[in-house]
Amino acid sequence: MTAVAACLALSLLLLCAPAHAEAFWTIEKDGGLAWTVAGHPIPHVDHIEMSGRKVSAIIHYGLDADGHLTLDRQVVWPTLRTIPNNTHASLQTGFGADAYPAVTADGAPLGPESPVSFRLRGLLAIASQTPSGIEVTRTLLPSTRLPALIENVTLRNRSGRAVTVEVPPFELSRRTDPEKGVDGAYRMEARSAGLPVTRLRPGRCAKFCVAYSGRREAEPALAPDGPAEQKAREAYVAGLWRKLRFECPDPVLERAFAFAKVRAAESIFDTKGGLMHGPGGGAYYAAIWANDQAEYANPFFPFLGDEAGNGSARNAFRLFGAYMTPEYKPVPSSIIAEGTDIWNGAGDRGDAAMIAYGASRYALASGDPKIAAEMWPIVQWCLEYCRRKTTADGVIASNCDELEGRFPAGDANLCTACLCYDAQRSAAFLARDLGQPESVSRDLNARADALAAAIERHFGAAVEGYPTYRYYAGNETLRAWIGIPLTMGIFTRSEGTVRALFSPRLWTENGLATEAGKETFWDRATLYALRGVFAAGDTERALDYLQKYSQRRLLGEHVPYPVEAWPEGNQRHLSAESALYARVITEGLFGIRPTGLRRFELTPRLPAGWNRMALRNVQAFGGSFDILVTRASGQPKVTVKPAHGAATVTAEPDGRYTVTLPE
Repeated sequence: MTAVAACLALSLLLLCAPAHAEAFWTIEKDGGLAWTVAGHPIPHVDHIEMSGRKVSAIIHYGLDADGHLTLDRQVVWPTLRTIPNNTHASLQTGFGADAYPAVTADGAPLGPESPVSFRLRGLLAIASQTPSGIEVTRTLLPSTRLPALIENVTLRNRSGRAVTVEVPPFELSRRTDPEKGVDGAYRMEARSAGLPVTRLRPGRCAKFCVAYSGRREAEPALAPDGPAEQKAREAYVAGLWRKLRFECPDPVLERAFAFAKVRAAESIFDTKGGLMHGPGGGAYYAAIWANDQAEYANPFFPFLGDEAGNGSARNAFRLFGAYMTPEYKPVPSSIIAEGTDIWNGAGDRGDAAMIAYGASRYALASGDPKIAAEMWPIVQWCLEYCRRKTTADGVIASNCDELEGRFPAGDANLCTACLCYDAQRSAAFLARDLGQPESVSRDLNARADALAAAIERHFGAAVEGYPTYRYYAGNETLRAWIGIPLTMGIFTRSEGTVRALFSPRLWTENGLATEAGKETFWDRATLYALRGVFAAGDTERALDYLQKYSQRRLLGEHVPYPVEAWPEGNQRHLSAESALYARVITEGLFGIRPTGLRRFELTPRLPAGWNRMALRNVQAFGGSFDILVTRASGQPKVTVKPAHGAATVTAEPDGRYTVTLPE
């Protein structure tokens, strides 16, 4: 078995099933995370995905049973396309121990590396001891702009005596079959300029870089500047952490939110079809989906204010818009291969409802009339498509849902109906601010009222003894997605639904089981549900379960981001799930609901044990502002402070606040 295969096999063995949660990691003063090996059981391995504009890397790292380092670098190049040029056609390969120079101390190999600590702060740093007395620190990060994974290595003499170290120049090159590449042959390379013979006194260090890159064969080889690339990555992460800052008394929630922003924003690739936000996971790049991008991630980007995030969102909606025909045929579930092809193997998943929901919320939160005007025909088309799919019972028909047949969804499912409902409400606000006739908003709201009533009639049911929702006609077991009406502001069955969600039938140590009695879980359903329980006003229970979930995902055995699913995908760090986590805070805990280009509702859920919470440097609705929620005489007090001018904040009787930002 090769070193790469051995590392992957160990990773699969240790992550193949959810285990009892243990806090391997701690939060450091600089906001990063640290796993200090001493005191924790071994073997233990983990994997993390990190992305730049032209590269993504899934790093499998940890310790084997002897306490020695296991390290594999799975590098993906989204814009180097293979044949057939389908969803999974991004060039990729693994680089293991053979893709690394032969480092020597006094002419002998350093010996096995025994890690003492791992650190995460938008990059992965591994500090190890060796029998030679040379401490090795590897820092791995994706280039922000080049198709390369960077590994900066520091050798520090801890032996107490002078040591001569040498790192010979190194190059490993793999050429692909030109018949299997869209652009012919590709080169996948590991290169290092090495380090000349260097005499290290005790305590002194020497540094070198290894770059793992991919290119078209006719292009010149890359020779990145390792330290400069690291500075660029650190600056990128710091910039994300400065925007949309969440402050609260719980440091785990603060840091989980900060890390989620990074994963949500970094997975954006510069393709010939424009900026494309991609899920990742070794499988999904240079492509967009109606759920991951249009529904999950895009409504979040205006709040973060990341230029690439907003650019990728607009591009995604434009790409989907190109498939919205006068015949009202279903839009594709995904647009793949840098925008040159589509995948629609699951049929109509309720994709029009997903896009209408995301585009209308994105348009409002952008605060930009031009963007809103561009989104309006997309929203209109999608809602008309849904209207034409309305069943005799008044709900929205679709072939399946976003799980694409993995679990039954009937001919009409709860998710699609609820997404359409929320999109109609948002579209009514959008129509008003775009100067559409008053009758347009009135009609949209009337359709939303009718759909809410139909959702109650068609889906409202006692399931396993809980007065909640059936997911589809004939469904008799509890499903994780019963929380989605709460997320969309439908609270008719909130009490029974919350009890069902947190019952032993659905809640597990990894969040919600997709279906009661099954081991499968998808984090997206858990994150929607937590957001909905906050929205329903069950703050203490929502907080309790959010804290448990966040502790596990940020500091447990597989960190630091929300995951896609298990057993499918080995708990991949798909990027849009991190956007959903952030939205638990912005739309759940703070209750932000866009109602105009300069307006939003705010329904803060300040927990009983907290005296304050804040969102700083929010970028949405055409400006920048802070939201501060404090406790005054036992009641929440809300302050909204724009960077310029003053906001109008009006308290409503039901605990909501309406906020209007200055022009």
